[in-house]
Amino acid sequence: MPMTLSRARVARRIATAAALGGSGIGLLGVAAAGLLLTEVRLARRTVGGSKETPPSADGRYGAAFGHRTGQAPLRLGFLGDSTAAGQGVRRARETPGALLASGLAALSERPVDFRNVALPGAQSDDLERQVDLLLAEGTQAPDVCVIMIGANDVTHRMPPARSVRHLSDAVRRLRAADCEVVVGTCPDMGTIEPVYQPLRWVARRLSRQLAAAQTIGVVESGGRTVSLGDLLGPEFEARPRELFGPDNYHPSAEGYATAAMAVLPTLCASLGLWPESERPEEARREGILPVEQAAAEAASEGGTEVAATRAPWALLKHRRRHRLPSPEETDQPPVVP
Repeated sequence: MPMTLSRARVARRIATAAALGGSGIGLLGVAAAGLLLTEVRLARRTVGGSKETPPSADGRYGAAFGHRTGQAPLRLGFLGDSTAAGQGVRRARETPGALLASGLAALSERPVDFRNVALPGAQSDDLERQVDLLLAEGTQAPDVCVIMIGANDVTHRMPPARSVRHLSDAVRRLRAADCEVVVGTCPDMGTIEPVYQPLRWVARRLSRQLAAAQTIGVVESGGRTVSLGDLLGPEFEARPRELFGPDNYHPSAEGYATAAMAVLPTLCASLGLWPESERPEEARREGILPVEQAAAEAASEGGTEVAATRAPWALLKHRRRHRLPSPEETDQPPVVP
């Protein structure tokens, strides 16, 4: 509990600095920051990282539903970095965007038009450009967008308040366009297998702190968040060969499926499509909490949703997960990689 309260306080300070346009607070001393930079460079040489272009999964999913029901397609947009783009897998159907488009089509029983503008290597300051692409004149705004961002902000030492400010601005622009927004917060950078101490401890601390601050910024801007770090962390550590891809950095197909399964309930709930009540269930450790406390608790437990209620409160939910349908099960037409 003391760790959660401390994280809540720091996350609130970061979010406040972001809202006021400040450069943020330093979470590390000068010596520790220098050590982190050196260790990151060494780790990158070990990890490598894929330079392949992620497979394109853009297109219509669940086309058969439209023929049966006559309903117009839902529009799903995807923004963020290499994780959002699906780097590390070779088949479009294995990317998180394709998995979520298929799941959304199956649960809504409507076709889903999917467009991904995520960029491998992107930091949060690239979100403005990505939002411009989705809201370009002459195009229909998405009904809902998923954003996955933050890992490169940590490894490139972007000031956390600046990172949160860019993300919050993107969420506000999308909400102003009547688009629901779900953010998968910063993953746990301490799970990358070739990364050793002290970088592992520092990276884990920084990524969880950023995830908590992201949650405050997103919720106060009208979006919802799902924490990914702790969800993937223990599983990646226990089964790295299964959940990491060939480059030992990006998730494998199974790793992306794990993340997508956690995001899907919140994605559907944002559109009023999830069967569970929006009220908290005490038996599932859910509740209405101050937003910074909800953010800190979510950063410590993966798969946790945080959504706005009446300021300054937020809803903390642990939604039940369902098996993700494959793109083939929703009658997805072929896509060109």
